[in-house]
Amino acid sequence: MATPDLEPVEAALPPEPSMSSSAAEPSPVALPPKPPASPLPSTAESPASLPPAELPLSELEFTGCTAVPMTYDQLRRFDGRLEVWDAESETAWMVREPTSPTHESPSHGLAGLVERIAAVRGSSIKCYGSMDLLRRDARGEPRRIMQADQTVYLYPRRAELLGASAMVVGRHNYPDVVLEVDHTTDVRRGKLKLYESWGFPEVWVEVPEQWVASRPRGLVPGLTIHLLEDGVYRVSPESVAFPGWRAEAIHEAMSEAERSVRTNERLEGLGRRLGSREGTGPDDDALMRSLRGQSRAEGKAEGLAEGEKRGRANTLAKVARRMLRSRGVEVSEGFLADPAFAASSEDAVFEAAMACADEAQFLATLR
Repeated sequence: MATPDLEPVEAALPPEPSMSSSAAEPSPVALPPKPPASPLPSTAESPASLPPAELPLSELEFTGCTAVPMTYDQLRRFDGRLEVWDAESETAWMVREPTSPTHESPSHGLAGLVERIAAVRGSSIKCYGSMDLLRRDARGEPRRIMQADQTVYLYPRRAELLGASAMVVGRHNYPDVVLEVDHTTDVRRGKLKLYESWGFPEVWVEVPEQWVASRPRGLVPGLTIHLLEDGVYRVSPESVAFPGWRAEAIHEAMSEAERSVRTNERLEGLGRRLGSREGTGPDDDALMRSLRGQSRAEGKAEGLAEGEKRGRANTLAKVARRMLRSRGVEVSEGFLADPAFAASSEDAVFEAAMACADEAQFLATLR
């Protein structure tokens, strides 16, 4: 239900389209107040001092967005796809096109990819989604706000963002990676310039494979990695936050309907490289540790009754079946009796179960 102080905003919006329309404007709903966040340490540190002034609006262009007059109080009660809000002009830029699976899939997919990396690394990686990224003026008042499509923190315990209403530039730590999905927008002409001037260390810009008529000209499907060097972004073939993860591999992984064996191998490799720097591994992840511990315990118990070798193979087969089913991979009735388990190590069974796409690939990897 609209509130009285939002009437000027509603008046600025175009009429609500029909269900067959290709675009829809967001509708205002009540949101809780956003109190100032408290200072905290960072993973990627924010600068001790900020640039003296924001980039003027004349240098920025928010392609694919509608400019709507909006005060900060109105913004706090508004629920829509916000790209950027500016206090001086009291204007919010919101994406014209309605939210679609094509736009949302890469950001949600990235969260799943880094979860697999985190499990192999043995420590948590946190995705905070499209939270507010806020910069204050000299008086401490909100000056500009952006919302990314995904924000990734490699070391969330250092971030301490739980309970914070926004990531505040100059007070909180930066995300290690910010993801922007350009499906019907083009962040290069506006938002990317703000990320650069605010000092965000690494920004990924993903253009999905699926084309739509409203996509801006010049956008080619793929992922571009922008790294901040001496205050300026340069395009890099691979990530710094995730060493060795190349742009084309990230785009491929976020575009897959089902995760491929090649992607799983890459994710495991990333997890192991990151873990080697910290001295952690799969056994430091609660789920992985539980599965391995269960395998050892069941193997020992069954070994006493059936003979160590036979009991161990049977237990490995049962644990592998449980892991595969948890990933949505079904197995045949003869799976538990396959001789491949008798000659395989625990690590080999574990890694094959994490990487395979089906039963055949799993058994082929063991053999």
